[in-house]
Amino acid sequence: MKQNIILEKSFAFAVKIIKVYKFLVEEKNEYVLSKQLVRCGNSIGANIEEAISGYSKADFLFKLTIAYKETREVLYWIKLLKASDILTMKCRNVYIQKLRRYVKIITKIQITSKNS
Repeated sequence: MKQNIILEKSFAFAVKIIKVYKFLVEEKNEYVLSKQLVRCGNSIGANIEEAISGYSKADFLFKLTIAYKETREVLYWIKLLKASDILTMKCRNVYIQKLRRYVKIITKIQITSKNS
C-alpha cells in the first residue's frame, strides 16, 4: 500500500488527542471541552480515511472539506483550553503548529484535486 502522509499524520495526531483527553479528564477534571476536543480531533483522520475511499472526486473533496473544518474546530478548542488556563502555552503551541500544517496540507490537496 502506498504511503499517505496526511493519513499517517492525522492518525498520530488522533492518538495524541486521546492522550490530551485522558489528561484533561484525569488530571484537570475537565469533561465538557475535552469531549469536544476528542470528537473533532479524531474526526480529522476518520474523514481523511473516508475521503481516500470516496467513490467520486466530489465525494473525496466533500470528506476532505469536513476534515478541514474539523481541523479548524480543534484549533478553536485548543485555544479555548489555553485561554481558560487548562492547557499550558507550550502544549497549546505544539498542537496549534501541527494543526496549521494540517490545514495547509489539506488545502493543497483540495486545490490540486479541484484542478486535476
